Amino acid sequence: MTDADPTDEALMLRYRDDGDAGAFAILYERHRGGLYRFCLRMGRDAARAEEVFQDAWMNLINARERYRVEARFKTFLYQIAHNRMIDVLRRDGSGTVSLDDEAGETIAASLAAPVREQPEAAVAMKRRLERVADAVERLPAAQREAFLLHEEGELTLEEIAELTGVGRETAKSRLRYALVRLRAELAGEMD
Repeated sequence: MTDADPTDEALMLRYRDDGDAGAFAILYERHRGGLYRFCLRMGRDAARAEEVFQDAWMNLINARERYRVEARFKTFLYQIAHNRMIDVLRRDGSGTVSLDDEAGETIAASLAAPVREQPEAAVAMKRRLERVADAVERLPAAQREAFLLHEEGELTLEEIAELTGVGRETAKSRLRYALVRLRAELAGEMD
């Protein structure tokens, strides 16, 4: 985002006050990938993720008149998705983690092109990514949630704490334990 780019909060206020569809489109483009990946990894099922992803955006549209700048827009958006995901998980149970989202983006999409052009390196990277996804899936729910909010949502500890309804130190502990567990599990697989 450059200095000339409006903040998320300013865009949401334009959408709230003026019904500026262009402002909403920018917000959607900025946050759709991360929000979808969060939904996918929390929901552990593509159909469930799509449902929550769409519901989150629809709930945002329906709540636009009530929007107030009390926190970052991203926190507001992820709070909507988080609450909806909790409802859906209670209703459905659990599924499996996927590395792919509907737009064809994957964790591997962030890799440099030369690695992808080498078949052996691409296969090795895919295996590593699958191990990471499996390790994330095995985390206790509270740790997985904190980890995904931090990594996919890029939320701060304070935002994670507020969103999940726990204290900052609890959110910090959950994230720390998730990272320790992931590192230990992945280090054991690399041996």
